[in-house]
Amino acid sequence: MIRSNASTITGADVPNVRWQKSSFSGRNGDCVEAATLGAVHLARDSKDPDGPVLAFSRDTWAGFVGAAKAGDFDFG
Repeated sequence: MIRSNASTITGADVPNVRWQKSSFSGRNGDCVEAATLGAVHLARDSKDPDGPVLAFSRDTWAGFVGAAKAGDFDFG
C-alpha cells in the first residue's frame, strides 16, 4: 500500500508490486519499469528500484501510452 502521508513514493514503499520492462528495453539496464497497483499506474527507473516512483491515474496513463504508441515522443 502506498503511504498516504508520503510526499515522495519510492520503490521501498511498494515492495510487493510486480514491475515489468518493455520488450524493447536494451540489455544495458537503462529502461523504465511499469506496474499497476489497483487503479494507480506506477513507473520507475530500473537502475534505481528503491528510488522515486511516479504514480498516474488510469486516464493519465492511458493518454501517455496512447501518445507513445502514436510516436508523439520520437525525437529522431
